[in-house]
Amino acid sequence: MSAPYVLVLYYSRNGSVSEMARQIGRGIEQAGLEARLRTVPAISTECEAVAPSIPAEGPLYASLDDLKNCSGLALGSPTRFGNMAAPLKYFLDGTINLWLTGALVGKPAGVFTSTASLHGGQETTLMSMLLPLLHHGMLITGLPYSEQALLDTQGGGTPYGASHHAGADGKRALDQHEITLCRALGQRLAKTAMKLESGRGQEA
Repeated sequence: MSAPYVLVLYYSRNGSVSEMARQIGRGIEQAGLEARLRTVPAISTECEAVAPSIPAEGPLYASLDDLKNCSGLALGSPTRFGNMAAPLKYFLDGTINLWLTGALVGKPAGVFTSTASLHGGQETTLMSMLLPLLHHGMLITGLPYSEQALLDTQGGGTPYGASHHAGADGKRALDQHEITLCRALGQRLAKTAMKLESGRGQEA
């Protein structure tokens, strides 16, 4: 059996969400668990378009086993008209067997997003990602207001999950508050996962 890990599963187009994923991963590892970063391939309207099985760069594509065997999940996407991006939705739509078997029930999960404009649908995008996780019976770990950066941020940051304001050109780097909140989300997920794993071990 592999060591417990938190899966950081995301889709990124311009790099902001992937940088958030790395910061969340740092928070997970600071708390003492492995962070397993995975992405999903883009989708195409062309029926004959097939993505390579291994991406040219960056993390590997996620498998259902990555999701099934995780101890916790951080799910990230850029916003698309106030909703998660289609490639991530497509992957989640293929998790029916995990739902039927209850494979994700009781595992902690959190969400993160990046938008071009400050009020470009961050909260609705985060909520759109939470819906399928609730259907899977996962335990949602948002960001509490005990995180001072949530009160001080001039960019992204919501109680529903970590967020980032990338700017109209998509090039605005994560500021210190956004980085702090990404790491806080990772730490919260990892600590919750460890407590739940410990509780299950005592029950056994």
